[in-house]
Amino acid sequence: MEITEVTVFLVDRDPLKAIVSIVIDDCFVIRDLKIIRGANGHFVDMPSKWRAGQRREMVSTINVKARNMVEERVFAEYEKITGESLTRRKLGT
Repeated sequence: MEITEVTVFLVDRDPLKAIVSIVIDDCFVIRDLKIIRGANGHFVDMPSKWRAGQRREMVSTINVKARNMVEERVFAEYEKITGESLTRRKLGT
């Protein structure tokens, strides 16, 4: 799997830094990922909705390796556009 395109829409509403769309293998798009500044660093929040009083991710990575791949590509594009370096939260291995 390869992330072939990342589009970043900057947002000035702390702690939300940006809303992001990614394209996987030039054939599958995921919209409404969010770059969030959390207490332990920045992270990518997956698209979600509220159902039965609970927040449910509509798209999820299956493991830490996949989550890291998404965050690295998304953060790299954000940093390229803004020139701002993001502090990543630590993920387990």
